[in-house]
Amino acid sequence: MCYLIAKKIKEEGCIAFQTTPGKQMADFIGKIQNEVSDDVQIFSLSRPSAYGEYEPYTFVHSYQEFESRAKQL
Repeated sequence: MCYLIAKKIKEEGCIAFQTTPGKQMADFIGKIQNEVSDDVQIFSLSRPSAYGEYEPYTFVHSYQEFESRAKQL
C-alpha cells in the first residue's frame, strides 16, 4: 500500500488516498497532473505518519474523489 497525495505548494494540509502502486496509479498521476493547477504537487508516499510536514491529511476513498478534491486546491 501507498498513499497518493495532492498538496498545494506553500499551503497547509493535503488530500490523501490509500491505494496500491502500479500501472493504474501511474496512469492516474499522469492524467491528473495535467488537470490541476501548476502549484499543486501530486506524489506518493509510504506512510503519512512519517511526513508531518504535510499535515493535516484529508483522506478520501476513491480516485474520483481524489481527483475532484485535488482540482479544488
